[in-house]
Amino acid sequence: MSVFLAIGFAIVALIYSSVGFGGGSTYTALLVFSGLEIYLVPIISLFCNLTVTTSGVWKAKRSGLYEDSGVLPILALSVPAAFLGGLTPVSRETLILLLGFALLFAGLQLSWTTFTVKKPDETSQRKLPAFAAPVIGLGVGYLSGLVGIGGGIFLAPILHFVDWSSPRKIAAIASAYIAANSAAGLAGKIIANPMVIDRGLFLEYWPLIPAVIVGSWIGHKFMLGVFPERIVKGVTAILILIVAARLLYRSFAGG
Repeated sequence: MSVFLAIGFAIVALIYSSVGFGGGSTYTALLVFSGLEIYLVPIISLFCNLTVTTSGVWKAKRSGLYEDSGVLPILALSVPAAFLGGLTPVSRETLILLLGFALLFAGLQLSWTTFTVKKPDETSQRKLPAFAAPVIGLGVGYLSGLVGIGGGIFLAPILHFVDWSSPRKIAAIASAYIAANSAAGLAGKIIANPMVIDRGLFLEYWPLIPAVIVGSWIGHKFMLGVFPERIVKGVTAILILIVAARLLYRSFAGG
């Protein structure tokens, strides 16, 4: 495993965790670019994703951000959907194409919310009917499990768009969503590919775990106000769009 890959994971964890995301989308892209076997890509990505978001969920819980947040209806169908997505086999070409389009959508949505969201604790009036939350969770959850990401990068812009709650609570919901979907998707991928555990094929990539732990620790410090949230979100959106462009070019160019 390349040292540069570990450094890349640490940087991604730093940037994404600073705005409440796990970074799974870009971990997956980096692993695809590295030439890793396709069945290993989502497993390593989801494990790193889960590592990054666990502490964020714990901190949000202690801060009371899940009270009256509506997180449970969103998770109700997303977790089993992410598990089913993890069980679904996907080719390398399909993974690259799906991830590219998904990141393009997420990057554009995040760019929009960067300049339109309200103050962190400003409350909102929900515009969605009750049944919409599980439906959103279902669709995003399956896609997340399929391509090996947590899905918060898709969910958060949607919740901002419909004024689901305050930006601070939406970030907390995204962290819980990512952690739950990552665990479910990881379980599905391991069941679908038991040889990964039997042969210890992932052990070579253990340095990625401390890399994302260090990166996310620094990122959480940024969340405490070292850098303005809008600037960090803008940088994150740019990073997502760059990765999306590279994936789509690679997909359509046949590389």
